[in-house]
Amino acid sequence: GEEKLARIAGLLRQYGAAVVALTIDEDPQQAMAKTAARKLEVALRIHELLTRKYGIREEDILFDCLTFPITTGNAADRRLALETLDGVAAIRRALPNCQLSLGISNVSFGLSPAARIVLNSVFLSEARARGLTAAIVHAGGILPQNQIGPERWQAALDLIYDRSQDGAAPLERFISLFADGEQLAQTVRISELPLEERIKQRIIEGDRLGMEDDLNQALRRFSAIDIINNLLLEGMKTVGELFGSGQMQLPFVLKSAEAMKAAVSHLEPHLEKSDSAQRGSIILATVRGDVHDIGKNLVDIILSNNGYAVHNLGIKQPINQVIEAWQKHGANAIGLSGLLVKSTLVMRDDLEVLNEHGITVPVILGGAALHRRYVEDELRKIYRGPLYYARDAFEGLTIMRELTEASGPEELSGAGVDLENDGDGADARPVPQLLSAKPGCGTAQATREAESEAGVAPLEYTCPVPQPPFWGDRVLADIPLAAVLPYVNEVALFQAQWQFRKRRRSAAEFAQYLDELVRPIYRELIARCERENIIQPQVVYGYWPCNSAGNDLIVYAPPPRADAAPREHGPELLRFSFPRQREAPHRCLADYWRPVSDGVTDVVAFTLVTVGPRASEAAADLFRAGRYQDYLFLHGLGVEAAEALAEYAHRQVRLELGVADHDAQDVRALFRKSYQGCRYSFGYPACPALEDQELLMKLLRPERIGVTLSERFQLEPEQSTSAVISYHPEARYFNVR
Repeated sequence: GEEKLARIAGLLRQYGAAVVALTIDEDPQQAMAKTAARKLEVALRIHELLTRKYGIREEDILFDCLTFPITTGNAADRRLALETLDGVAAIRRALPNCQLSLGISNVSFGLSPAARIVLNSVFLSEARARGLTAAIVHAGGILPQNQIGPERWQAALDLIYDRSQDGAAPLERFISLFADGEQLAQTVRISELPLEERIKQRIIEGDRLGMEDDLNQALRRFSAIDIINNLLLEGMKTVGELFGSGQMQLPFVLKSAEAMKAAVSHLEPHLEKSDSAQRGSIILATVRGDVHDIGKNLVDIILSNNGYAVHNLGIKQPINQVIEAWQKHGANAIGLSGLLVKSTLVMRDDLEVLNEHGITVPVILGGAALHRRYVEDELRKIYRGPLYYARDAFEGLTIMRELTEASGPEELSGAGVDLENDGDGADARPVPQLLSAKPGCGTAQATREAESEAGVAPLEYTCPVPQPPFWGDRVLADIPLAAVLPYVNEVALFQAQWQFRKRRRSAAEFAQYLDELVRPIYRELIARCERENIIQPQVVYGYWPCNSAGNDLIVYAPPPRADAAPREHGPELLRFSFPRQREAPHRCLADYWRPVSDGVTDVVAFTLVTVGPRASEAAADLFRAGRYQDYLFLHGLGVEAAEALAEYAHRQVRLELGVADHDAQDVRALFRKSYQGCRYSFGYPACPALEDQELLMKLLRPERIGVTLSERFQLEPEQSTSAVISYHPEARYFNVR
């Protein structure tokens, strides 16, 4: 009753404690809520009393939705697990700031131990997918899906959801799978394997539980160096094969790497001074001016956990420092990475410097803007030593294996590295034109030639010039992460950043896979970021009067009053010069603003957003700690949170300019540009000059939100992005060729 609740609430306030609230009330007929509707009803009442009457923070409330056995054989009990799951989901939707807990093992009461492990594991997986945030459970009795046979997993789902297969009662069918007393063949297979195979399998599955005991047993029979070379590295080799064949995805590869690192650390005190577990070494660096390091660090993880010494120099590394490190360590190869198009040009320059020093060490190049044909057809003509392209970390591993196992680089056959096709045709596409690498492309001279050869496709300026709510810049600080999350592109996050791929699954199977495995990771990571203030969204944006003049965007000083019309602007502040297409329709970014010759002043918006330095710092801490899977997840979230914040800021601009009526209702459609206008970021095809970031910095003064510009015109912290925004209805993305 409420009297007892009042006493408990007093203690909560006194000690600042959190509380677990069971969905039980004083109802004489149904005190213990068994249906989803009753669970929600009781939870809402408790929430109302605790928060409004007693002032308890809703974040400090954990609702226990009650778990009941579905193993009694009684018809009335068959849907109890489903009702609990529905109750969890209902409370999560109604009270998103509260936590949800369950005692998991009640669901399987009365079954054999093996059957209980399976049912508990599947029930916990389903509950997490519905929004469960905490559980009372024996961790040793819970197994992931890949360690439970598909037949048993499906039978457990049928039991939980009260589904019949071929007319058989789901409970009877589930129990029959354990009727012979057989232990969980797949779930306990590691412990049943011979010692050597057991150690390999622990690496493959990323299973650190029991690893130290197995290694201690192995040390009685083998030397530490033999365990590393013959058992641990063999396990990692299998991991690479599984990844290459599409049977293992990157997050699980990193989990295996974590197990490998822990195993080697345990064996290190037992290594003799003369022992060397190193197969070779490499100098790794992100090239000068590039602040991106996720790709390089993934290479570090894979190579270092496959027996190679990796000297990771970090980001923004000039080639002279790379050369010094190579001379110091005598490495077998140099690996250069970069994400930017301009980084490919830096790589070209770096290869020339290596030539000048007479250095012919094998060099491996990789990065998002790089393509195999550019490396093999263009850059190989420049560099006098062996030069290779690695599409990903495992291709880099294959190259390193052949470099170190062959007697010399001339024996590198490319076996295992399909230089013509990576398996999905990704490198069969034409190499894109590197804007800054081609003389004349996008220059003023090229523009004049294009304009003289053919007319520019005209644009209409029928849309009224909007009146912004203020002139100049404004800072948005203390933006709640929850306000940004709706703009996170989950496809980009889950599939591109985290690399959970659809592979051979159907659309429905992949959706279920994301719900059961990936979204719980996402929710847990979001909760940590909010709890520890890891992601700190901040925006500086503003509006300026402007006009176009040919290929230039002229930005004027703001009018004297916030409500002044654009025509009341001051003198020219600065101007941006953009490239123009050399072929029809000869488009230039400046075309999307009214020309000065029209006599009508237009409006341009600029934005610069950041999620702050903590995201990069926390990710770096995880990398250094060997928590590679968590590193991948946090780094990817930071990148996509910055993109989401840019989308959030652009939405704010459209609202303030009065053009948001054209926005799609579904946020996901915004990722397909279902709105009026367009935002363009420097370094991309329509405005490729990163140097223009300097002009933007003068306008927005982003130092106020902790953003600075590197010597190569990159925004720092890394998870920051800027944009110039046009409201013109015909504004589109386009390439300048």
